[in-house]
Amino acid sequence: MKLKEWIREWLNKQVKITSKERTYKKYCGLAERYIEPILGEYEMEALTTKEMYGFSSEIKAKGLSSSTINCIITILRSAWKAAIIMGIVTQSIVDVIVRPPVVWKKTECFDVSEQRKIESYILNSNEPKLFGILLALYSGLRIGELLALTWDDIDFRQGTMSVTKSCHDSWKDHHYVKVIDDTKTRNSERIIPLPKQLLSYLKELKRKTSCKFVVVGKTKYGAQIRSYQRTFELLLKKLNIKHKCFHSLRHTFATRALEIGMDVKTLSEILGHKNPMITLRRYAHSLMEHKAEMMNRIGRIMACEIQKKRQLSCHCFCT
Repeated sequence: MKLKEWIREWLNKQVKITSKERTYKKYCGLAERYIEPILGEYEMEALTTKEMYGFSSEIKAKGLSSSTINCIITILRSAWKAAIIMGIVTQSIVDVIVRPPVVWKKTECFDVSEQRKIESYILNSNEPKLFGILLALYSGLRIGELLALTWDDIDFRQGTMSVTKSCHDSWKDHHYVKVIDDTKTRNSERIIPLPKQLLSYLKELKRKTSCKFVVVGKTKYGAQIRSYQRTFELLLKKLNIKHKCFHSLRHTFATRALEIGMDVKTLSEILGHKNPMITLRRYAHSLMEHKAEMMNRIGRIMACEIQKKRQLSCHCFCT
């Protein structure tokens, strides 16, 4: 059996059934674009570690991000492992492909003055659609989680918001449609306590809308991701703020949380990270600024003692 035939079979009979639609489509696209042109025509039993080394070098030479390369390697390894289980091949030759180290990009966030500009405009506008931006800024929601949020997810009595689903845009019948899906990971399901100030605005917004989604759009299904990203871009342009992606709102929330002294474990749970180590790695630069401020506070104790000593010396000299 040719490798491309097996990968397609594996994708349709295993991945499509056990994974999210978005993951399935992503895997299909990567396999078709990067695996099949290089290895697809090989008979699986004819493949050797030499071809795998060659594939590894060719993929890494394409200038792809480390996360994309790792995803391609995951597809190939998983498909090959399934082939061994099914008795199609007997040897595991894909383990020779070395994964590139994950490079954590420096997170972009808005500074305090930019954040205030965004908040002020939204709070003084009559556009209910924009409130989602403020909600993301004060909860750290991913855009898919935000746009999948319904009023049933808001518990006004407890003052909490339940994150139980996400959404993505899918191409269907020549246009994009909104698809409600599970959260990114199991850890992404969480309950977030909301600031009291935000709850009052949410109550007012609910009274004014008939849409079941918190972030309204042109249809009863609420805003779609591409459309909302464009709305955010236009807002930044209107406020003369340098362009940053929507995800920067999540980074801004995390940075402000660390600045006010929120502990990393709590922040990790609110963000829906698997463990605090992910939060630590991603926001190391923000933590360093916070640590420097804490150290300077300790240093002020020494400054007080130095000041006392100087005053005492001056008093002794004068007498």
